[in-house]
Amino acid sequence: MTAATATATATAQPRATTRTGGPEEDGSKVLEHVLGWTLVVVLAMLVTQIGLM
Repeated sequence: MTAATATATATAQPRATTRTGGPEEDGSKVLEHVLGWTLVVVLAMLVTQIGLM
């Protein structure tokens, strides 16, 4: 078996994927971004209030 044949065979076989319990692909991206930026702002406020920056 050549390297090209081995690569073609490896990519042609379907892989079993394991769900990790993460967010679904069809979820709301807007809500995810809003919550992410809210976390960034809250952390920035906390850092400045404790005087680390």
